[in-house]
Amino acid sequence: MDSQYWSNRYVNGDTGWDMGAVSPPLKEYIDQVHNRDVRILIPGGGNSYEATYLAGQAFSDVTVLDIAPVLVEQLKKTFARTRVKVLEGDFFSHTGTYDLILEQTFFCAIDPSRRADYVKHMHSLIKPGGHLAGVLFNRSFERTGPPFGGSEAEYRELFTPYFDIKTLYPCYNSHPARQGCELFINFMPKLKRLCADSY
Repeated sequence: MDSQYWSNRYVNGDTGWDMGAVSPPLKEYIDQVHNRDVRILIPGGGNSYEATYLAGQAFSDVTVLDIAPVLVEQLKKTFARTRVKVLEGDFFSHTGTYDLILEQTFFCAIDPSRRADYVKHMHSLIKPGGHLAGVLFNRSFERTGPPFGGSEAEYRELFTPYFDIKTLYPCYNSHPARQGCELFINFMPKLKRLCADSY
């Protein structure tokens, strides 16, 4: 599942995760963020409907990160006249600090063997007092992923060493195609000194 794998999926239109619009739970969350200057990252941004919505709501510091070169070139054209920054790169090599990272079909695209790395790296990217917010699948999949599923219990065990779990509950406003299959998350990073022994 390298950059070529994801580029091929976009070229071939093999994007079953794409809802064609901003995720309703993320839209509702974004509508509650009043500071338009917060620094936001959308990793594994895909077609970036969330970034489009953020730009339309005058958020001034939005970065989309994706590993697929074909998609990145398309996104750069899409957002050329906006303040949205589009970067090509591997999330696990990305550096920076953000007030808010939005999770939307990125975690489920990562091989489960790297989920612990995801949590640790997310923790390193979010400023103290910042948030990791978005949706995670609350289901398993019959065929080998991606997408890869999971459960609330798994996520609590995985994230708790590095994050305070502010919200983790079933979405009431999912897209119709995902009704009953999503959990909304809002996690805040624990102070780094409390996690030092876990690195």
